[in-house]
Amino acid sequence: MSAQDVNLIAPACEAALVEAALVFEQAAVRLHPEDDVAIAKISLPAGQTLRLPAEAGTVTLRDTIPAGHKFALRAVGRGQAVRRYGQVIGTASADILLGAHVHTHNLLAQPFERADTWSLEARPIPLVPPAERRTFLGYRRPDGRVGTRNVIAIIGTVNCSSHTVREIAHHFTPQRLKDYPNVDGVIALTHHGGCATRIGSLDYILLQRVLAGMARHPNVGACVLVGLGCEANQIADLVRNYRLSDGTTSLPMPLLTIQEEGGIRKTVQAGIAAVEDLLPLVNTTGRTPQPVSELMVALQCGGSDSWSGVTANPALGLAADHLVQQGGSVVLAETPEIYGAEHLLVRRAISSAVAEALMQKVRWWEAHAARLGMEIDNNPSPGNKVGGLTTIYEKSLGAIAKAGNSPLMGVFDYGAPVTARGFSFMDSPGYDPVSVTGQVAGGCNVIAFTTGRGSVFGFKPTPCIKIASNSALYSRMADDMDMNAGRILDGEPIQRIADELFDLMIAVASGQQTKSEAQGVGEAEFNPWMTGGVL
Repeated sequence: MSAQDVNLIAPACEAALVEAALVFEQAAVRLHPEDDVAIAKISLPAGQTLRLPAEAGTVTLRDTIPAGHKFALRAVGRGQAVRRYGQVIGTASADILLGAHVHTHNLLAQPFERADTWSLEARPIPLVPPAERRTFLGYRRPDGRVGTRNVIAIIGTVNCSSHTVREIAHHFTPQRLKDYPNVDGVIALTHHGGCATRIGSLDYILLQRVLAGMARHPNVGACVLVGLGCEANQIADLVRNYRLSDGTTSLPMPLLTIQEEGGIRKTVQAGIAAVEDLLPLVNTTGRTPQPVSELMVALQCGGSDSWSGVTANPALGLAADHLVQQGGSVVLAETPEIYGAEHLLVRRAISSAVAEALMQKVRWWEAHAARLGMEIDNNPSPGNKVGGLTTIYEKSLGAIAKAGNSPLMGVFDYGAPVTARGFSFMDSPGYDPVSVTGQVAGGCNVIAFTTGRGSVFGFKPTPCIKIASNSALYSRMADDMDMNAGRILDGEPIQRIADELFDLMIAVASGQQTKSEAQGVGEAEFNPWMTGGVL
């Protein structure tokens, strides 16, 4: 067949597709009866007619609709609210006609009233009896907490010690660790802060809180602190402020400063010697059966698309509910990415105090954004928008699906120890590395991370499970994705996907490597929140 023949046939095939009406369910998804929009499952050309369910007529598309993007199921006048998930996702900035593409050109995130009052409906959910709970193979620490990994962490107190920290950690190759089968690695935790900030400032407090949380983390069998010597974030102050010398860490914690040791080379030598002394001690702790109630899972998403809130996030929410019923804990974060959906979480608060704590965080972010001349709707990112997301309200409504339906038991400051059982919220920015750093510092020992565009995130020392929202992504990035939730769009029951995800959480907690771990991803992602004020 000649190229000319192909060029003649292709338009004819496209015309035939447009002329033949498609069954709505084959080509699109409507998530709630009150929704003004549907989401295209496949790319649909302008002029395509869809037969609506229950003999509700047809809709003919006025524009080409890329896969994952929205089109109008009814006319919406300028200034009127547009709904998806049965909730407001924005305001029409122009008249939207039936069958029109609904996206950034005609939808804005303008302020709208939402009922953010606490409800008496939230109640603790029934738990599976302890004798019937599932188990995983974990590392039990002297304080009773359980790790999913057993590492030695070399922690820098200031950016000036970062090179030295990495040299110490990277000395311990798999070959050098072969005689210590219970040690999962020696990792470097470095960052860009620690100095040029006022002692006692918010950034100083956040950094110390995070570093202390990492030193005490259940996945850290032992740690070594390394500083320069003249920085604002003094090792002695960190140890004193967070009582790191009172036995709250698993093993003795060597403290090294480059200036006192006599420079980088001598500090690296001292650090290597310190780790060599710790290795036999850390290796004495092995994996033993532990109840899954000892798991604390960080709920995260990044590189989201329009399907994230339809497949991966709801499936993760069901798995999160399952873990909570088993006595475990899940932690949602990213305050700017619940914006516009916070009222749905407030209704689930276990008390008025928890509800008010969440709203205080939301109000702080409104003031913070205004103070810096930003808009919270700067999020979604360009990639999110290419994937079909339009406003922060739409993104937030999909994002909170990760949290399932369990009651909200607590709200925690960034990096603070999460002490509540069940579902909690941690205040953090929406930037994944910063947010996850806070969740892990708070005690999360597994990360469940959904993505629609293809995030390659990993985090040491906590394993990160990547869940693809669509099958095309899973196929294209198979080396980076641990699970394909896009099968839901192909007709697989969402509960089956959720059950598989829960099983995967247990397997990973028991030592199965995630795709990011297999590629060594996770040291550079340690990123404590810096709010500003560098002096």
